[in-house]
Formats: sequence, structure tokens, C-alpha cells
Amino acid sequence: MNKSQLVDQLVLEADLSKAAASRFLDALMGVVTDTLKAGEPVVLVGFGSFVVRERAARTGRNPKTGEAIALAAAKVPGFRAGKMLKEQIN
Repeated sequence: MNKSQLVDQLVLEADLSKAAASRFLDALMGVVTDTLKAGEPVVLVGFGSFVVRERAARTGRNPKTGEAIALAAAKVPGFRAGKMLKEQIN
């Protein structure tokens, strides 16, 4: 499902206009992004948690040449599924 399809589904499920559903989705993504930038998790009880994880510096390989390259440490977004979500998809 892409963003456009998600907006269409929100229109059906939440009885919103397409413009309102699109604004809502954009606002939600903005809030989640800003909260993660601040280093805080976003917890949606039962659904899951968006978190920031630390990835340590490591050595990788250039797939074309096989040459070793240094990869810097980085912060990466992560998602942990909640109990209800796990139960509903299994």
C-alpha cells in the first residue's frame, strides 16, 4: 500500500474528505518525524512504537570492487510491533 492508497482507505474508514485525509496523514508523519528527531519514541499502545536506534560504526564492502570501506555510526528509525498488531496478523 502506498501513500495514495492509504489516503483512499482513510477516506473510506474515517468518513473524511480526500483533502482532509491527506492533511491528516501529512501531519501525522510530520509529528512522528519531529518527535524521533528529538530523540523521543512515539508509542501507539497496541499498535507499536517508533524508536530511534543507534547503529555503530562498522566496516562494509563495496559490492562492485569488494574493497573494504568504513561506514560511520548513524541513528536509524525503527518500529516495534505491539501485542495487538502481532495477534491480528497471525
